[in-house]
Amino acid sequence: MSKKLVAYFSASGTTKKAAERLAKAAGADLFEIKPVEPYTAADLNWMDKKSRSSVEMEDPSSRPEIAEKLANMADYDTVFIGFPIWWYVAPHIINTFVESYDFTGKTLMPFATSGGSGMGHTVDELKKLCPNADWKTGKLVNGMSDNTLSDWADMF
Repeated sequence: MSKKLVAYFSASGTTKKAAERLAKAAGADLFEIKPVEPYTAADLNWMDKKSRSSVEMEDPSSRPEIAEKLANMADYDTVFIGFPIWWYVAPHIINTFVESYDFTGKTLMPFATSGGSGMGHTVDELKKLCPNADWKTGKLVNGMSDNTLSDWADMF
């Protein structure tokens, strides 16, 4: 039996709730990807082109620093990576996370929450950062029932 991890970034708490439900359904450990500098409501104002999130997402090389690194990543075979969709892709702190570990040979399963858009090309973009992992198709988990979430998690 493989050891599973649910690693997630949540700016507003929506993805955190989904990650907690997924970790319970999958029998997985839970790890929050926290930025060194937490996001404020003003930072998340996507209508303000000068807000922190807008500036980060406009710059493809942006890599927000993560507050803490998981010491035992090598222990996990399957890693669910959760995040809200920002500008049709994962927030750049997810790029920081993916580039921070050696995921060679591990199964990576992205999952997301979204206020309206789909996953878009998110997984394709993440694969470029970590091509030696076994990336699975991502899934939006908004409104997914506990049973459906459990069935999905059991596939990996």
